[in-house]
Formats: sequence, structure tokens, C-alpha cells
Amino acid sequence: MPTSYIGRFAPSPSGELHFGSLIAALGSYLQARAHHGFWRLRIEDIDPPREVAGAARTILHQLEHYGLHWDGDVVWQSQRHEAYRAALAWLRERHQSYYCTCTRRRIQQIGGYYDGHCRDKQAGPANAAVRLRQDDPVYHFTDQLRGDIVADAALAGEDFIIHRRDNLFAYNLAVVVDDHFQGITEVVRGADLIAPTVRQISLFQQFNWPVPAYLHLPLVLTRDGNKLSKQNHAPALPTGDARPVLIQALHFLGQAELVGWQDYSLDTILERAITQWNMAKIPYLDITDADTLTSAFSNGPH
Repeated sequence: MPTSYIGRFAPSPSGELHFGSLIAALGSYLQARAHHGFWRLRIEDIDPPREVAGAARTILHQLEHYGLHWDGDVVWQSQRHEAYRAALAWLRERHQSYYCTCTRRRIQQIGGYYDGHCRDKQAGPANAAVRLRQDDPVYHFTDQLRGDIVADAALAGEDFIIHRRDNLFAYNLAVVVDDHFQGITEVVRGADLIAPTVRQISLFQQFNWPVPAYLHLPLVLTRDGNKLSKQNHAPALPTGDARPVLIQALHFLGQAELVGWQDYSLDTILERAITQWNMAKIPYLDITDADTLTSAFSNGPH
């Protein structure tokens, strides 16, 4: 049956997936499958200094171990440089971007947000970043879970970097080019990425591309209130029986009565989760869920 829904999961290979990663992967997977849609996978490997050797392949194995099978080929951002260069050239030709030689130190000294200093300087590419000319910024958007999100005006209106001074492509450019390339109709991801959403919508509009819908899932917090993340040394997903951890993730997402589900096969758990998926039950507040994490990670070897 044809579908008009295409979702995705797009991890960076800066470490193995953890329980917070599983929430984002599972939420996007269930949303896609409940809409009888496709679920694409993209590895966002465009920042070599932050990447961990072998992490990308481990992520693929982890997703398969938890029954989260993607549709089509994996898209690797490291193989998409020509597309990003073409996007930069398109913006440059239309005077929608410019070179900027301002340092981080200067920007911090003026309050942390860029002031358009190089907009009309006609700087050259030597030792320069490329910024998007924000003549019509986006200040708010509708989140499918949280409703109207109003962005910080200074962040939303800033001419942000789309190509870095160190010759790496910026996240906001790459993610927009690839979401369009993959035909993504809805982006389901963690709430830590709410802030850059207005910048990404602005880029979609500058390219005259359809803007996907956005749904931001709650974050898993540690006992001290920090986001569970690779940077905070979150433990990797267990490699043993995936079912107890998957059930904990479903519980975290507010889904279904799960009594007895531990007796089902992994495929059956996911089939039932798809059938019973209810977006309205997803909590939109971040959750400090140390007890859930302790229970989930006491299962099996790591």
C-alpha cells in the first residue's frame, strides 16, 4: 500500500547508542510504522574529530539487536559532500550566504550571538566560515507533541554558520539537505534539538523545499538533571535480552499496558507497540528516570 509518510533516525557515531538514543529511535520507528510509512536510517558522520572508531557499525548492530529494522540503504553523510557543496553554491549564487571571518572570541565579547558584522564586507573564503543570510527568520513552529514553540529571538534571527572555518559542513546545512534528499515528511527526535529547528525550517524555506513536520520526544535525565548522553558517559545499551529494555522504553514513552509483555518475542512486542501506538500518551516533560534505567540495565551482559 503506498504511503506518504517517511520518518528517519539519524545518529552521530560519537559513541554507542544508550537508553536515551533508544527512546529517539523507538519513537521515530513507531511513529513511522503506525502511519504505514517508511523508516530511514542516516549516519551523521560529518564531524571526524567527534567520531569514535567503530561506533557507526556498532550502532547498526544495536538497532538490529533491538528489532528496529530500517527501510532502504543507510545514508552516510560522509558520502554526501558533493550534495552539500552544491547546496552551498546555490545559496552563494543567489546572495543568500556570505563569508565571515569573525572569531568565536569576538562573538562571545558581544554577547554570544552574531551581529552580521561581515554581511557587507565581501570577505573572501580564506580562513572564513560561510553564514546564511537571514532576511526572513523563522521565530516559531508547531511541534506535533508540544504545540506552538516560540524560539529565542536572538538565536532565530542570527545569520548562522552553514560551512565551518575548518572546512567541515555545518550540522544545520547537512541535516536539511539530507532530510530533503530522503523525502522526510516528519522528523521525530529528542527535545534537545528543539532550538535549532527554526534554523532548519529557515533553510528549507530558502531552498524552496517542503518543510517536514516536527515532533520532539522527552529526554531521559540523570539523577543530577543532566541529559543522558554520550558526552556524559551514558552506558551503552545492553547486548543481552533486548525485551526488558525495549519494554522500559515503551513505558517511558507512555505506551500501553505492558503487563506480561516480557513473555512475548521481540517481534511480537514491536508489532503490539505499533498497533497500540498513541502519540497523545507521550509525555512532553523530560523525565529523571533513574529507577527505570537501573531496572533496564540490570538485564544481561553489557
